[in-house]
Amino acid sequence: MAPIRKLLIANRGEIASRIIATARRMDIATVAIYSDSDADAPYVKEADEAVALAGNAPSQTYLRDDLIIAAALRTGCDAIHPGYGFLSENAPFASACAKAGLIFVGPAPNVIASMGSKILAKELMAAAGVPVLSGITIADDEELKSDIGDEAGRTVGYPLLVKAAFGGGGRGMRAVNNPDELIHAIASARREAESAFGNGTVFLEHYVESPRHIEVQIFADTHGNAVHLFERECSIQRRYQKIIEEAPSMAVTDDLRAELGAAAVKAAQAIGYVGAGTVEFVMGTDGKFFFLEVNTRLQVEHPVTEAITGLDLVALQLSVAEGIALPPAVLNASIRGWAIEARLYAEDVTAGFLPSSGTLVKFEIPTFAGLRVDSGVAEGSKVDIHYDPMLAKVIAYGSTRDEARRLLARALSKAKIHGVISNRDLLVAILREDDFAGGAIDTGYLVRHNPIELIASTHSPEIIAIHCLAASLADQATRRRDAKVQISLPSGWRNVQNGPQRQRWAIGNQELEVSYRFGRNGLQAQVDDSSFGEIVLFCASATQVDLAIAGVRHRIEIHRVGQTCYVDSALGTCALVEVPRFPEPDSRDAPGSLLAPMPGVVLRVLAAIGQEVPAGAPIVVLEAMKMEHTVRAPAAGTIQALHIKSGQAVDVGFVLAVMEGGQ
Repeated sequence: MAPIRKLLIANRGEIASRIIATARRMDIATVAIYSDSDADAPYVKEADEAVALAGNAPSQTYLRDDLIIAAALRTGCDAIHPGYGFLSENAPFASACAKAGLIFVGPAPNVIASMGSKILAKELMAAAGVPVLSGITIADDEELKSDIGDEAGRTVGYPLLVKAAFGGGGRGMRAVNNPDELIHAIASARREAESAFGNGTVFLEHYVESPRHIEVQIFADTHGNAVHLFERECSIQRRYQKIIEEAPSMAVTDDLRAELGAAAVKAAQAIGYVGAGTVEFVMGTDGKFFFLEVNTRLQVEHPVTEAITGLDLVALQLSVAEGIALPPAVLNASIRGWAIEARLYAEDVTAGFLPSSGTLVKFEIPTFAGLRVDSGVAEGSKVDIHYDPMLAKVIAYGSTRDEARRLLARALSKAKIHGVISNRDLLVAILREDDFAGGAIDTGYLVRHNPIELIASTHSPEIIAIHCLAASLADQATRRRDAKVQISLPSGWRNVQNGPQRQRWAIGNQELEVSYRFGRNGLQAQVDDSSFGEIVLFCASATQVDLAIAGVRHRIEIHRVGQTCYVDSALGTCALVEVPRFPEPDSRDAPGSLLAPMPGVVLRVLAAIGQEVPAGAPIVVLEAMKMEHTVRAPAAGTIQALHIKSGQAVDVGFVLAVMEGGQ
């Protein structure tokens, strides 16, 4: 093969930026593609050239192989790197690249096709001697039999997983504990798989109790070399989506590592693999492991492998695509140190991990030695409903696991993420939790450790009250500055004391009133009915408040944008929205209003006007960021009004329905 001189990245976000960075070091020119909403994304500016794809939906843009290949030919590219997701594991796309005379940076189309179906992949692995789990396949057009639940119990056994045959990332996957849940789970998984991957075929697979998710990085070239680059532990998951990954794994001994590596290489050789790939396994508490799938692409979590081996996996992908043999550094790779990666998502943990959208008015992650940040966003970036909600991957490297863990927790705790709700507090809480610190983890970690309870310490009433007071004092300082008050005494001080100054803040569904005044005895304040006791105010400005409460000094940073105050301190972070003193009479929603919990598109309306529904009944199904979300009745009642229809786009807070008796 000839050298790659110009590369089109058929992807977006942080992986596009990641590929561009390596290509630049290799003196390979880059071309980006972008949708309407990605026009100002960082990766578009980083590429040497960029081509617009009109529209926002993936089906109009990043899944249009014809438009992508046309863009590559128009800009004179030699090759296309698919990144991960979208068309990265699409065999027809790889074939179309070859027909157009373009190098596809990945394995051959027939290899992708054989692994694209998890069902066929399991058959091939079983034939190659790789351990697999039993299962049942259900085609997307197959009529479900009434006794499917009983048949699954006999053949597979409960608990089991319903899994999309094509695709990954937790989409089209449902856990089922008994036969009564199965038909609904299959139907739901089919719809989600059809939407995300264009194929609704699913299969049933036995669920291993308390498993670890262990995957092995493989690499192979066109010269007959095939190696593994050790394992990654990916057991910390929510809704089957990985959120924290590390390399190596505490559960893998040297002997087990050799077994896993040998099985992964055997899998690669069985299908004639070339390039970077990952063989995923599920491992029980007894150390027995079973094949899950082969990802015929680069993984999201590849940076932890790069950290412990010192290798650039993207550079190796490009070299292998050019026909160059794997170098000795790969063939003789060894593990040095430990790396942990945390996926920073725009999502609301307290609302069941609902995706969050908005504009990032501030996005700062501290730069520490040993820390790496792979991000697809920057200050001013818009996070919308069309794509995966991941903001960044934050990777910490240390000589030991504990060193990497502590570094990552510290960096995330100091990050400033304003404009969207993120899972940052949960990530920090996990990293600092005793079981995680000791390595006692599996895929059920977030079932045993309730996410709401994990983050409770950073959302305590005491911390919120201190932050509310700080926000009010910063607001007062802003008013003084804007009024150009040049006095030494704080606003509110009187020779004859009058009533306190008051301000109301909302955080989530909670409203709090701050009242405070300055007098001869200093600052006195309370939030609702709770007094702070002794307060010493050292200084207060529009952006920083320095005060001591009960002898403990706090330095609190304030960032006001419109009606929202973003508050950061060593205690934690929160977003406070000022409540107007005199709201507009028609600004409140009608009693019983059922509001959209996030922006999305209405997939199905499951209730009708006049229908009586019990508490918890599904009313509307929304789709956002490639996932389905069911909005349920908060209480029993009667549907009085429906303001939506299938296919309609709604924003957060939109009134979907009104219920009588549903307040």
